[in-house]
Amino acid sequence: MKRPNEIDRVLVERIGSGDGDAWSDLIARYEGRLLAFVESRLTNRSASEDIVQEAFVGFLNSLPNYDNRRSLESYLFSICAYKMTDYLRREGRRPAIPLSSGQDSSGGHWQLEGEARPASSIARSVERKGLEEDALAEALSAQVEKWQTKSDWSKLKCIEMLIVRGKSNKLTAELLGITEQQVANYKFDFLARLRTLVKRQDLAPEVFPELYDQ
Repeated sequence: MKRPNEIDRVLVERIGSGDGDAWSDLIARYEGRLLAFVESRLTNRSASEDIVQEAFVGFLNSLPNYDNRRSLESYLFSICAYKMTDYLRREGRRPAIPLSSGQDSSGGHWQLEGEARPASSIARSVERKGLEEDALAEALSAQVEKWQTKSDWSKLKCIEMLIVRGKSNKLTAELLGITEQQVANYKFDFLARLRTLVKRQDLAPEVFPELYDQ
């Protein structure tokens, strides 16, 4: 039986070769998970479907530059997250999921806020968005692969509950049979690690200015 990473690698190769069925297989494999992720944040089915569709198109456009050493799942979710961020900015909202290591046991950093932002603060060039997507995808992939290599499934499950499924700290703790403090610690460590991995890519400070504010 092929492992998930091997299945994804073959799937990407088939898509790159122009296999139309492979594209359908990709959508069947990941559309439900991506839609559940977005809809749990927006509670708007129509907008969620549009965002997921844009994410698949974004992946197709980036395929020539895709590094097959990355986790395809992490890469797709990172693209989807940024498509959702763009949607929220257009709607005058922003996700309170900063690339920050600030520790908070309430789970608030994973919830959406309705604060309006000045147009100047939300305008980003296509080039900058592409850099952000690639940098975050690489960092996420590296961290997920590290957890997989070390069989650190508790942390992986915890972050999946918080980010992918949009669960609160309290519910995540109950589902995984750990304490809320452990959940908060995992979140803190994850964000700190993500910051470090992105910083190591030596991007220009204006790409992720929040990394240099602290």
